[in-house]
Amino acid sequence: MKILISNDDGYQAPGIVQLAQSLAREHDVIVVAPSENKSAASSSLTLDKPLRPIQISNNIYSIDATPSDCVHLALCGFLNEKIDLVVTGINFGANLGDDVIYSGTVAGAIEGRFLGLPSVAISLASREGHNFETAGMVAKQLISQISHAQLSHDTVLNVNVPDVPFRDIKGFQTTRLGKRHMSEQSVTDKDDPSLYWIGENGKEVDNGVGTDFHAIANHYVSVTPLQIDLTKYNEIDTVSTWLNQLK
Repeated sequence: MKILISNDDGYQAPGIVQLAQSLAREHDVIVVAPSENKSAASSSLTLDKPLRPIQISNNIYSIDATPSDCVHLALCGFLNEKIDLVVTGINFGANLGDDVIYSGTVAGAIEGRFLGLPSVAISLASREGHNFETAGMVAKQLISQISHAQLSHDTVLNVNVPDVPFRDIKGFQTTRLGKRHMSEQSVTDKDDPSLYWIGENGKEVDNGVGTDFHAIANHYVSVTPLQIDLTKYNEIDTVSTWLNQLK
């Protein structure tokens, strides 16, 4: 397969380097990724200026842009190649529960799905980043079998890998998204109290059996199918009834 790889940590980040190396053993890979860290960029697109892809090597391009920009331009702009699959990552840090709303890594995969391609987002669930090679081996294993998955056209796979040696991975679990509390309180900058830093992620509040949090805590690879449709269908009748009562 010809695989487009992107991320939100930047084209030189250890995760994307490992991902490209792992998948290149069996596939034709091309990297189009941000020139620097764009974590938490979500699905933002740059619409107020033109973007310039810079070729770093034969199959690596960097762009001063968001992950969604990179995937969009690669598939709709300068590559002029037929891509079979989009894989984003390996993210430095988990994308569990509510994280997926903010994640540039997940957003890059979603952009691939918007543009009609099967897409997978892969994250190393740790802030230490000791075992990117484990995540690379997991990615290789999953991608080699993805043609058998028969995913519907609007599904994105969100994959989180425990930060442990590959021999300590217990297996794969299909999971749902867990949930965190609201973010921690924002804090003032230590040098300038008129400046604020966004608070850390909130603590886990829904992390029981079947969630992505639970799988990672027990050394399983978490694979969560995500849908792009955000409609809350079980509230349509309630909202419709309310609107019909408006004077």
